[in-house]
Amino acid sequence: MTPPVTSDSAKGPRRFKSGPFKGRSLKQHILRRLILVLPLSLLMIVLAKSGVMDRLVDQYTFKQTSWFDDTALVRHLRQTVTHNGMTGDRADCLLFIVNGNSPPTATMIDVMEKHSGTCPNPDTSLPKLFSLRVDRVAARVETDQGTPGQFHQLP
Repeated sequence: MTPPVTSDSAKGPRRFKSGPFKGRSLKQHILRRLILVLPLSLLMIVLAKSGVMDRLVDQYTFKQTSWFDDTALVRHLRQTVTHNGMTGDRADCLLFIVNGNSPPTATMIDVMEKHSGTCPNPDTSLPKLFSLRVDRVAARVETDQGTPGQFHQLP
């Protein structure tokens, strides 16, 4: 990049005479960048803190074939359970235990509440919150939250 060229350095601000900054002073260039970057940065922080970014990523990455991938399915269910308000716990304080012996039309997943590490009440217990029954073929999830043993659609 060439240094700014001025006709008379004693008069007014220094301006670029050529290149992409033609006609702008360095101060104007920096202010324009800040006016663009700061609101976008604040918007991204707000979206990340509110959970909107997590939901958008989940909608974009969870495909029809993901129903047959345990890792992708648990990631999707973790997002769904915390977003729907089925539990007040943080997503990282939930443990999903997939029963590998279940048929694809009724895969059972137990949702447990962790009490270790950074999770509240660290006593290393794992109380069961509820179960999920996943029909992978029909792409449907049912829960027994509030009515143990009786399954109904997710809220």
